[in-house]
Amino acid sequence: MRNIKRLLSLLTAILAFAEAGLPQTQSPQSNVIHVEIQGLRNDTGQVVCALYSSSEGFPKKSDKALAHVNSAIAHNQAVCEFSGMAPGTYAVSVFHDENSNGKLETNFMGIPREGVGASNHAMGHLGPPKFDAAAFHFLGARMSLTIKINYL
Repeated sequence: MRNIKRLLSLLTAILAFAEAGLPQTQSPQSNVIHVEIQGLRNDTGQVVCALYSSSEGFPKKSDKALAHVNSAIAHNQAVCEFSGMAPGTYAVSVFHDENSNGKLETNFMGIPREGVGASNHAMGHLGPPKFDAAAFHFLGARMSLTIKINYL
């Protein structure tokens, strides 16, 4: 009986040690909005993406955005991913931050000097696009969007 208890204790210790050494499986990223940015005129700087859940601040006030992602540029393209997003209505704004200062450069009239873009290829008329024009419905899981950068 004593030998059986020792054997069980030894087996329990071996199993615990073996389990600790096994690689932990990670669940794949869920609820991801994957945004591919195309049409960048060069690989200089970075791309700044902002995800909005309402019209409040879209697209000019980045402090009102739900999430931000900065991305490196390669071959005139970039990718931004927003992970862990709940199903809902969103809009994405993007700009090519050529001087990597984190701000969209504009001229004295407020016209962007750096490239800009929005989801649904939304463009404004004498100003930035409206949230409703850029809005899309995210049902969960994974969604891929493409945004083309425009230089004004």
